[in-house]
Amino acid sequence: MLYRKISAYLEDYLRSENDKILILEGARQIGKSFIIREIGKKIYPNFIEVNFVEDDEGPQLFKNIHNVSDFYFALSSVAGSQLQDYSNTLIFLDEIQHYPQYFTLLKFFRQDHKYRFITSGSLLGITLRKTTSIPVGSVIRKRMFQLDFEEWLIANGYGEAALKQLKECYEKRQSLSVEMHEYVLSLFKRYLLVGGLPDVVNAYLDSHNIAKVREVQNAIIDLYKDDAAKYEEEAEKKLFIRRIYDMIPSQMENKKKRVVVKDIQDKKGDRYDNYTEEFEYLVSAGIALDVHAISNPRYPLSESLQKNLLKLYLNDVGLLTSRLYGLSIKAVMETEESVNLGAVYESVVAQELAAHGHNLFYYDNRSKGEVDYIVDDTDECRVVPVEVKSGKDYTVHSALNNFVTKPEYRIEKAVVISNERDVTQNGKVLYLPVYFVMFMQAKQAAEMDESELIF
Repeated sequence: MLYRKISAYLEDYLRSENDKILILEGARQIGKSFIIREIGKKIYPNFIEVNFVEDDEGPQLFKNIHNVSDFYFALSSVAGSQLQDYSNTLIFLDEIQHYPQYFTLLKFFRQDHKYRFITSGSLLGITLRKTTSIPVGSVIRKRMFQLDFEEWLIANGYGEAALKQLKECYEKRQSLSVEMHEYVLSLFKRYLLVGGLPDVVNAYLDSHNIAKVREVQNAIIDLYKDDAAKYEEEAEKKLFIRRIYDMIPSQMENKKKRVVVKDIQDKKGDRYDNYTEEFEYLVSAGIALDVHAISNPRYPLSESLQKNLLKLYLNDVGLLTSRLYGLSIKAVMETEESVNLGAVYESVVAQELAAHGHNLFYYDNRSKGEVDYIVDDTDECRVVPVEVKSGKDYTVHSALNNFVTKPEYRIEKAVVISNERDVTQNGKVLYLPVYFVMFMQAKQAAEMDESELIF
């Protein structure tokens, strides 16, 4: 079984006396159901799973239920012998977004205190927007991502002691040895090709065959696009969602790397506001990461974002390299001079920062240039710019230099991420090898209790 950091969180939650119902959310195919099933069966002698998508495609026993007693009646018809009491019975409602009325019922399941409940789903932002009664104070939302690079290393046999040493080097700003740097960087490049979706990782570990890896990735891409047909009623919106999703890799190849709205319908003068629901779908489904522009970078960044200047990244870097390079691995593994890997490196850094609790923004200024990412530093109530470099010219970053020297921005530190081994500091700029992004945890995410997750 693949190691997942979230296992500890789930086990602590299920062993606790917290009676709020957990909703584990995230994109499909990232392992939500699997990890709940594994931890739930480990802790509870009676584990009952109800998948609402499967129910809708089959008997539809749970489809038209709108009260607690009818739910218990339907549940007892399929799992009556397992239903005992709150202390030893866990009911897992999978794909809860498929039957939205169950969001309202969660409040009553909690009050009833008859059995323990846990749920999972995707598209929660869109589904909750359409829900008439949200169970305020009764649930906890926790977001799950695919395997990050640290989990990828563990899956590939990288030992706990070695990981601890890597983290110490990061914290002490020490460079790895030449040999260790090359080894970790080679694993990182494989991560760029495979990504972190569990089925894809398992296909790689079983075969080390790029064709088998790409086969699984292509099936997941098709699944993500097909989902739009299930959860959007308007045919035109379905078409635009698929179109925007298909455009993401090519947009990443543009100099600005942001969404060019006129390309969606090839219509001059088209407006961002015409597609806000389509963008929201892609982000809420977890299949795209949104990065908004900031022209006045002050803490907290969320107060000054520009919604109409948007970058979208695929949720998984392996899906991106699948779309860009197909069965070729040479461009990534051998760093071909003729291939610009900037889009790939930006994508994986976005993926890692998001998985580690950072909200993603970028700096855009017409006269001073663009910086790839800006994140909040909650300790200092300042912002930290992050620049990503895939080539040898990693010390050339005029926009970042302009950024850090602006007194009104109060920048104390900046980070440049690249393939280079040496950890160095030049003024306010810290240079780090790209694999150290796996330790760039948002402070609030590292220390957060459930308070930010309650709604």
